[in-house]
Amino acid sequence: MRGHEQQEMLRTIEEEFRLTRNLTGREKPSPAVLDAMRCVPREEFVPESLRREAFANGPLPIGEGQTISQPFIVALMTDLLEPRAGQTVLEVGAGSGYQAAILSLLVAQIYSLEIVPLLAERAASRLERLGYGNVVVRHGDGYRGWAEHAPYDGIIVTAAAPFVPPALFDQLRPGGRLVIPVGLPYHHQELLLVEKDADGERRTTSILGVAFVPMVQSS
Repeated sequence: MRGHEQQEMLRTIEEEFRLTRNLTGREKPSPAVLDAMRCVPREEFVPESLRREAFANGPLPIGEGQTISQPFIVALMTDLLEPRAGQTVLEVGAGSGYQAAILSLLVAQIYSLEIVPLLAERAASRLERLGYGNVVVRHGDGYRGWAEHAPYDGIIVTAAAPFVPPALFDQLRPGGRLVIPVGLPYHHQELLLVEKDADGERRTTSILGVAFVPMVQSS
């Protein structure tokens, strides 16, 4: 059953790419991204009670007021990041660990921040249990980034911030890409691709409208 549901998820992702290509500029996800989506067992990253819905193309609650993003959005954000072997990526918002697991198959190292201590602990344990050894998760404030391991080839943010946090852009390597939803809760949000050129200048591209949980800042 899982194989059928997973194939349907991949088919839906490809269809969503075609339907949104005029907005995103992307006709289809890269074969590497699709392969990663195929290999990671999404059902392991949702609550036991929701496993039957794991492959549906919608977000699901994971506790503590947080969600796992719909498969299409995970695929799109991963594709926009253009991950490559040998790269180091920062993730802000570990959640259940699903996005980090996808990226772990595409890059050398992922450092993942999670503001909710319980979710950080669970994600770290889950990723270790499932064998994703190139992911390090810690509890921390994503607005501050993780300067210790900077600069990063890519940064991916899985919650909506009201602005692009300066620390994240500062920690991006020249030539790097930052994918982040920006906007207020329950208001219009835009998925942005922020690129840093060789001179450290910023180029921002709006991709499409999205709806994410808010990116929480520590007090």
